[in-house]
Amino acid sequence: MSFVLPELPYIKNGLEPHISDETVNFHYGAHHKTYVTNLNNLVKGTENEHKTIEEIIKTTTGPVFNNAAQCWNHTFYWHSLSPNGGGDPDGAIRDAINKNWGSVVSFKEEFSQAATGQFGSGWAWLVLKKDGTLAITTTSNAATPITTDDKPLLTCDVWEHAYYIDYRNARRKYIEAFWNVVNWKFANENLAKSS
Repeated sequence: MSFVLPELPYIKNGLEPHISDETVNFHYGAHHKTYVTNLNNLVKGTENEHKTIEEIIKTTTGPVFNNAAQCWNHTFYWHSLSPNGGGDPDGAIRDAINKNWGSVVSFKEEFSQAATGQFGSGWAWLVLKKDGTLAITTTSNAATPITTDDKPLLTCDVWEHAYYIDYRNARRKYIEAFWNVVNWKFANENLAKSS
């Protein structure tokens, strides 16, 4: 079994003007694609060759883990965005956010602070905890919540390659733009599957 670069759930310029076609071309077409290529090369002829990507993430370390987790994280990230996204959440995710943070505004502020404050490369996540509450977490490099009991609902990639073309080193501006394309429908679907 070989891993393939999954199709984007929208056209490459679909997130403009918030995330440019050029950024998506490099981020998806170069970075994400390279992780897939590397993973295939690393697992070929090994005991990992016929495992699912989730099984590989949960049972490996080093380069195999890094490339598998980056493949998974990036696919999850692309679905966390939508050309029809932004605005305020509705449904169960809105109710859960309001229960945990008091308001969507407070949640966005805390999530933005976590994403901005993540030192170096990594990810900011909205997750469902084992006790049924929501939480904001961050992970470094390729680390991912799927190696824990947390269920990821939404993520924001804060590696520089996610924003440098559009925003240079202004991570906060990129995170502000993220809220214009955030896919609340995807978060609601993940919450329904995880609850």
